[in-house]
Amino acid sequence: MTGNVSALRGRTAVVTGAARGLGEAIAVRLADRGVRVALLGRERDTLAKVRERLPTESLCWEVDVTDDDRMAEVADEVRERLGAPSVVVANAGLAEGGPFAQSDPAVWRRVVDVNLVGSAVTARVHLPALFETCGYFLQVASLASIGAAPMMSAYCASKAGVESFCQSLRAEVAHRRVGVGIAYINWTDTDMVRDVDAHAVLRELRSHMPPPARKVYPAPYVAERLVQAVERRRPTVYVPSWLRATQLVRAAMPPVVTMLSRRELPRLAAAHPFEATGLLGAGGRADSSASGAQT
Repeated sequence: MTGNVSALRGRTAVVTGAARGLGEAIAVRLADRGVRVALLGRERDTLAKVRERLPTESLCWEVDVTDDDRMAEVADEVRERLGAPSVVVANAGLAEGGPFAQSDPAVWRRVVDVNLVGSAVTARVHLPALFETCGYFLQVASLASIGAAPMMSAYCASKAGVESFCQSLRAEVAHRRVGVGIAYINWTDTDMVRDVDAHAVLRELRSHMPPPARKVYPAPYVAERLVQAVERRRPTVYVPSWLRATQLVRAAMPPVVTMLSRRELPRLAAAHPFEATGLLGAGGRADSSASGAQT
């Protein structure tokens, strides 16, 4: 908060998916406010480079957010070394594209596991600390939580799932003075989104969205909006702000998307054969490499 001392100063925050992109930008914005940051992700060297940029005492842990036992160990280590966290940001996420019928079951399941199960694991292991600090849990969701799109079934299913999970969790922990927020974000300039545009069919589908809905926002801008929501313990934050209006028409969105898809998908299939993308972005490739090394 420019010109003011943030209410977060001197506190500890946990950020998952912190090696790059939006997670890195959130960590930087938190550290600029005087927050000690625990950086969690799959890439030790990349996390260490992020940590070196931060002006506050911050540490990093290489961990898979779907690994219950290791995540519990990391939660204990964060508390011991940085103090009980007041803020937890569940940002880790994966995406893959392509027709569901031809999707790789393992890749499809991995997206759901990281985006939904990983967020639940993150909440579970840190809730004892959040109860102690009367803290705040922020889930990074998506416009996909509100309106699903073709060719992104795993991502859309997982983001709809985390929305419902957080609404349930919010009601469950309100009496413990723990806040739960959901961040609905649109296209953010990360390598995962840039990879979407590298695939012809996904690029074409995005191009058919209304102009405001296909605009890409810089990660630092989105991160600043999310950290402001953390400071104010908002139950929801929308980036851009107009996304809030989609809540009013979400019941009408599936038939509209179906109508447009019925018209456009045959044309796109004639120009570009549909095929699975695999995990998107450098983070997706790092996850594939790390998961492969463990098998």
